[in-house]
Amino acid sequence: MGLHLRGRIWYADYYADGRRVQESTGTANERKAEKFLSLRISEVHRGVYTRRVRVPLSELWERYFEYAKVHKRSWKRDEQMYGSLSRILGQVNLDSITPSRVEDFQQHRVREVSPATVNRELALLKHMLNLAERWNLRQGQNPVRLVKFLAEDNLQFQTLSKEAEEALLACCPSYLQDMILFALNTGLRCGDIFNLQWKEVDFERRRLNAFVQKTRRVLIIPLNDAAYGVLEAWSAMRKGPYVFFNQMTGDRFRDLKAGFKLACKQAGLEGVTWHTLRHTFASRLLAKGADIVTVKELLGHSTIVVTMRYAHTNVEAKERAVLALGTGAKPVTVLPKPRRTK
Repeated sequence: MGLHLRGRIWYADYYADGRRVQESTGTANERKAEKFLSLRISEVHRGVYTRRVRVPLSELWERYFEYAKVHKRSWKRDEQMYGSLSRILGQVNLDSITPSRVEDFQQHRVREVSPATVNRELALLKHMLNLAERWNLRQGQNPVRLVKFLAEDNLQFQTLSKEAEEALLACCPSYLQDMILFALNTGLRCGDIFNLQWKEVDFERRRLNAFVQKTRRVLIIPLNDAAYGVLEAWSAMRKGPYVFFNQMTGDRFRDLKAGFKLACKQAGLEGVTWHTLRHTFASRLLAKGADIVTVKELLGHSTIVVTMRYAHTNVEAKERAVLALGTGAKPVTVLPKPRRTK
């Protein structure tokens, strides 16, 4: 009996019910590992030891998913992220998820997506394993806690120039052109555009009272001529409660990533996503002189800290503001210093 090291993690080696057990302590700290082993030996001697069940990650996900649908607004996003976790980690048991395995996932995944996306997926795995401990499906320290998350640069984002916008629209079918124009002129996330209903459109006041899924609140957005024109065109062929719908099936759109990606490829644009349209909306507002608080309200951000990322990149507006400050100012004549007389 004793402890032995595998990578960074200590494993406990002991006998229970006449069988040898080798179990991960879930920690790289030798003192904590010794306490873990002492606890197991104590359980064996007191006759209260029960063999740990090997729970697959997929089984934990099924339970977590039902929990998330009740307690989280972003459960659909969790479902997407779990797809990446299961694809790379494979059919793994919870006790086999070690810090080393988590780091392997991290290094593999960052070659496919941004560091921010990898961090969100690891945060999901961490939360799931915390709940597994609460539900007695896993014991020991959460391995994700021992893994350093990747550095994120939240100040870097891509926007569309007018030339890039024209090139993209030229490569889109008419329905996709309308939805891109609508996104560029309202700043709505793609999911909120797909879910937009006619009852949320106020033609008389020329504004949207859009229900935003992420924040669970109503966002009031004025409609400019471009956005209003798109709504007028779709209103003429209205068939149901949703503003934008697939004219082949009559049902609302659910995912246009493939068509959008193809249009970007044909237009020669790299790294452009649906969220780029939202970034472009915010950046253009600031370039036109809108104040940061107004942009925050139009985007529906909960705090202005999130919106400030756009202020850091708005160099042209800063230049105009500083130049305007000096307009009409008279030059100051610098007089020579008087000479001292002896």
